[in-house]
Amino acid sequence: MEFMSAREAADKWGISQRRVSVLCSENRVADATMIGNMWIIPINAEKPVDARSLRYIESTSKTVKPFLKWAGGKGQLIKEIEKLYPFKDKQITKYAEPFVGGGAVLFDILNKYSLKEVYISDINMELINTYYAIRDNIEALVELLLKYQDEYNPLDKDDRKEYYAQKRSRFNVLKISGNDSTNIEKAALMIFLNKTCFNGLYRVNRKGQFNVPMGAYKNPLICDESNLRAISKKLQKVKMLCGDYRESADFIDEKTFVYFDPPYRPLTSTASFTPYSENEFNDAEQIELAKFVDLMHKKGAKIALRNARSEIVAYEENNS
Repeated sequence: MEFMSAREAADKWGISQRRVSVLCSENRVADATMIGNMWIIPINAEKPVDARSLRYIESTSKTVKPFLKWAGGKGQLIKEIEKLYPFKDKQITKYAEPFVGGGAVLFDILNKYSLKEVYISDINMELINTYYAIRDNIEALVELLLKYQDEYNPLDKDDRKEYYAQKRSRFNVLKISGNDSTNIEKAALMIFLNKTCFNGLYRVNRKGQFNVPMGAYKNPLICDESNLRAISKKLQKVKMLCGDYRESADFIDEKTFVYFDPPYRPLTSTASFTPYSENEFNDAEQIELAKFVDLMHKKGAKIALRNARSEIVAYEENNS
């Protein structure tokens, strides 16, 4: 009988060498044998059906939750925000969220309603790239995240710090390079850093480099595989864009519910928050947003807006 190495099997089957080793250790590759610290596999062995994929075939109805921690996220306010959903009369069939962030409201709506069209956008390029990777490349993304999880969690504190620093540096190199061929790796690093950094913050310096230190989580769930696969299914028909909120204008019409959750103006003259991206959202931008919201209201859209100095504001048809 002729044999091939795990590396050769990985190339033949289109999966990672690590995944081949896992399949062999689970006795799912017929006649695979461990020689020393290497697996050898019959040359005519068939690639096993991926049980991970089978496990989640029925996940389209699964309730999903945000895949990132995100400053300003609205997970704790959903009960308040959902009171403004205008979908009961079936006249509103579209949803737009031009500052999507962690997507707490988006995912709540996707869990509860089957809408005709959904649109999300954000100015944060790395964030939107991660949404794209989850929607379009879930297999490769999950494989990378499982690798990071398996490598990081067994380490002691000092080795974790070194591993984290390496991944943060790699993320910043990819972030600055703008090379589309590394988008899946960049998305996996975005999730890894979010799950292992201090307080799950996303913060960049003036050079656009992610600079949050490592957190102190004992056993972080870096790859929430079930949730990510379910999110991927729910995002399949969602239109996504990395760009300014104004670009949502063509999507928004009288059949659209729009939720605006912009970066907040500091509550005091001394309060500040290091930005989510290199782009500041200053007072002039807040004024421009208010004008845009009024224009979308005049188009007939149902609108909810939240900002730091006010409660949620809902624009009704009889508002001027």
